[in-house]
Amino acid sequence: MNINWYPGHMKKTADSIRDNLKKVDVVLELIDARAPRASENPMIPDLIGDKLRILIFNKGDLADPRENARWLNYYKEEKVIAVSVNSNTGKGINELLDKIDEVMEEKREKDRTKGIISQRVRAMIIGIPNVGKSTLINTLASRKSAKVGNMPGITRTNQWIKVEDRLLLLDTPGVLWPKFESEELALNLAFIGSIRDEVLPKEDVALKLVEVLQNKYPRLLVERYGVEISNSPLETMENIAKKRGAIMRGNEIDYTRVTDLILDEFRKGVIGNITLETVDVRD
Repeated sequence: MNINWYPGHMKKTADSIRDNLKKVDVVLELIDARAPRASENPMIPDLIGDKLRILIFNKGDLADPRENARWLNYYKEEKVIAVSVNSNTGKGINELLDKIDEVMEEKREKDRTKGIISQRVRAMIIGIPNVGKSTLINTLASRKSAKVGNMPGITRTNQWIKVEDRLLLLDTPGVLWPKFESEELALNLAFIGSIRDEVLPKEDVALKLVEVLQNKYPRLLVERYGVEISNSPLETMENIAKKRGAIMRGNEIDYTRVTDLILDEFRKGVIGNITLETVDVRD
């Protein structure tokens, strides 16, 4: 399966990130806790250079808690500042704000020695499409400050959002990179909805997801759909269709309907707490 998606507006976004870095004190990179490696944009280190960065694990409530803890520990050992949040409920937001204050204290101290009274922190929030940036911003600002949707790339213009008196956020559109290093990584991006469904063979993506889940989380499939796990992912998918009534005339499987069902329920966390990647994929 050949998966690649890099529309022209994403190059413009990357250029805009680079151009706006001088306006901010710290970069907040949002990743999806269900696919930490896939959702961490490899372009970002080159884009931001030596600018302070905090890695934010979003959607941790949808991830496997054991794997989430392992990933956070991995980044701690790598000396990467990482915080887990749930942008829907606000869990972890205070920890994030405290961490921003902590990493900015050195700059404030230098400013004080120069007689400069620091203004509020200016932060740029970046991430791949559909990782939850707008929802996080809305939670931080406690208002509908950015357009929110489940379509990757929906927020297209840079905008500043005030968070209390302590923080100004510069929002940026989601950006992917030009070439994915592996099919597995690209598929994980497709599973979490960071690549538009209409540019992919959607039924193939759903079938691959079933294959991944029956290998890594078979119990969750059984509990959610009440099906027997087959050696064939296609047969498992068809069993799900039969259980859920995704059947057309003539007793034929409605693959479109069962595809939408599986992808939607995975993305909403209905199937269960799932992490697609383990820490050892970094090795």
